[in-house]
Amino acid sequence: MPKGYLSIILHAHLPYVRHPEHARFLEEEWFYEAVTETYVPLIKVFTALVRDGVDFRLTMSLTPTLLSMMRDPLLQSRCAEHLDRLIRLSEAEIERTRHDGAFHCLARMYHGFFTEARGILRDRYQNDLTRAFKEFQDAGKLEIITCAATHGYLPLLAVQREAIRAQIRVAVETHTRILGRKPRGIWLPECGYIPGLDEILRDEGIRFFILDTHGVLFGSPRPKYGVFAPVHCPSGVAAFGRDGESSKNVWSSVEGYPGDYWYREFYRDIGFDLDYGYIRPYLNGDGTRINTGIKYYRITGQGVHKQPYEEERGRQKAAEHAGNFMFNRQKQIEYLAGFFDRPPLVVSPYDAELFGHWWFEGPLWLEFLLRKIHFDQDTLKTITPAEYLEKFPWNQTVTPSMSSWGYEGYSEVWLNPSNHWIYRHLHKAAERMIGAANAHPEAEGIQRRALNQMARELLLAQSSDWAFIMKTGTHTSYAVKRTKDHLERFGRLWDQIGKNSIDSSALESIESGDNIFPEIDYRVYASLS
Repeated sequence: MPKGYLSIILHAHLPYVRHPEHARFLEEEWFYEAVTETYVPLIKVFTALVRDGVDFRLTMSLTPTLLSMMRDPLLQSRCAEHLDRLIRLSEAEIERTRHDGAFHCLARMYHGFFTEARGILRDRYQNDLTRAFKEFQDAGKLEIITCAATHGYLPLLAVQREAIRAQIRVAVETHTRILGRKPRGIWLPECGYIPGLDEILRDEGIRFFILDTHGVLFGSPRPKYGVFAPVHCPSGVAAFGRDGESSKNVWSSVEGYPGDYWYREFYRDIGFDLDYGYIRPYLNGDGTRINTGIKYYRITGQGVHKQPYEEERGRQKAAEHAGNFMFNRQKQIEYLAGFFDRPPLVVSPYDAELFGHWWFEGPLWLEFLLRKIHFDQDTLKTITPAEYLEKFPWNQTVTPSMSSWGYEGYSEVWLNPSNHWIYRHLHKAAERMIGAANAHPEAEGIQRRALNQMARELLLAQSSDWAFIMKTGTHTSYAVKRTKDHLERFGRLWDQIGKNSIDSSALESIESGDNIFPEIDYRVYASLS
């Protein structure tokens, strides 16, 4: 038996952005970028590891909104078109840089990168990446956990317990329908927890969830093993706390690996650097300059002046940092093992989009790390939270404290002067949804469709992404519009149901646009008995 275990958890999430009314829409690019730069590169890593007989375990949350976008035919076709544009742009760049050795090599690198991504997406998985992740799930290498239906920040929705239950139940149903098995674990949106939330998780069949460090350490009673072993809530659901040291190695902009000056610079992109007339055919439909994904410089240092990126040096740094991370975890586990009556567990959760999108070499670092753990040492093994619970089912009972992994550790990011106005509307809409579900327990026909669409609109309005964007000040007008649009559609349907006068053509239009959760049952909001 190893001296300890490492559980790497990647949280893969995007808000539901789908705009069939526009040929190209700026915020849809978030999904296409993540597919090209994060999800496909991670699939390449998993494929290579399985091919070479590397025994690894990894945990990923694939949120219901992300799964739904991956399965949507419109977004699938638009993502394929996105890759086709990038391939054409890289071909133009190969020609443009033919007399510039350093940039010419990088243009060829990107052409190969985009072409391989298109092959994986289109030819191997027929544009449906849920098939890829399910493949590794079924092979026993990847534990896929769920998240709340639309990533609603649950501590601030708790005015109505039914609202939280709906977020969880719809998530479990969506996960099961798409991935073929019920999730054993959940990534609470923003790691947001309040005492009692675990009881709802238990009722929906969830066995464990992830918390930030202080959510466990400030629990009652104080946990004997800190965050290096799970704790069981009074409900029986297990909580796993984040290890701060391993997180800092990867997250910190000052001390973390991604800030190394040999890595690729994210913020220098040819979409902003090159002549507008040249780059215009590859920009968004309205001509706004955007990141294309082709970036020729390495981080180098502070300031505008940057040196050209060197692919091989970036690769070498990724290998070096993977070795350093493994060494640190070995020493950490060797130290902890002296105090424990079981192998300690180091839980290292990260946003999946860090790997590849923000940190270009991140997927390569992850591959090097998993290979080194398999071949180069025997101190630790990778494990999923569910597997750890199977090995060590008896754990201390602790009530975790209210917490999140946002700034200052609580709710400040999602409740502040920039976004506080949304909650009185969300709570009122939830109250009306519960009332409508109670008043119409057996609705049929167009009334049932309208009630189901009300449930979709409420869930979409509750997404924590909109409050987060309002706080950060980027794409703010879009976040405000999305919140107001969903609440307006909800209110219109609620009014029509109350008057028994539903506009069928308007309902059909809303259903066509906000088509998430096709099998939703509005009675998920019925009052708890």
